[in-house]
Amino acid sequence: KEHLLLAKQVGVPNIVVFLNKEDQVDDPELLELVQLEVQETLDAYEFPGEEVPIVTGSALLALEALIENTEVSDNQWVEKIYTLMEKVDSYIPTPERETDKTFLMAVEDVFSITGRGTVATGRVERGVLKTNETVDLVGLGDTKNVTVTGLEMFQKTLDETVAGDNVGVLLRGVQKDEIQRGMVIAAPNSIEPHTKFEAQVYVLTKEEGGRHTPFFPGYRPQFYVRTTDVTGKIENFTADDGSETKMVIPGDRVKMVV
Repeated sequence: KEHLLLAKQVGVPNIVVFLNKEDQVDDPELLELVQLEVQETLDAYEFPGEEVPIVTGSALLALEALIENTEVSDNQWVEKIYTLMEKVDSYIPTPERETDKTFLMAVEDVFSITGRGTVATGRVERGVLKTNETVDLVGLGDTKNVTVTGLEMFQKTLDETVAGDNVGVLLRGVQKDEIQRGMVIAAPNSIEPHTKFEAQVYVLTKEEGGRHTPFFPGYRPQFYVRTTDVTGKIENFTADDGSETKMVIPGDRVKMVV
């Protein structure tokens, strides 16, 4: 249920369900009851329970079969994994890649390669990047312009990377300690870092997985933005009617300055 709630809150439009450990269930009728319960739970979180593909299987037995023989094709547990991936391919639309926009990638991890330079890894959010192009390293300090000397994905060298790729970017002119998780690599002069913003928010209720208690100006929550999490201070609140309010309770819609 927590995963469904989180998926709904972050805007995941389509899902496929895999019921693991089927090998532990002796009664087929019990398996059918579990699938019906899953469908009802999906409906409760505004996913179409009757439409969402539900695949049963055993990940462990499939893995063990493949370890024993990588050419296995007629093993029932391996077949169920293939079925799962077929459902993912057919039910979940291929996302459109925003290749026509300026390049942007949030840094997930960073490491050094002796004799070559510093590598930042992450998922390309938008745009296209080619080797030998310059980019801005933005956030958590002064913006720095650096040169891309290499691109790699799944141990293969690339000439360019596009939106949707999980890639390692080899950078020249920057040390490992100058890059941190949460910074972004962007096209030169395309974005600016900010330390203050105004937001219009809805505060989740207890039933929606949110807070149980009210909060006040000066409250310091954690903000999760792409790959970073940082503590911010809420300076003030404004109610829907434009008046300043001194307390926010779960279920409220307010504007806040952070």
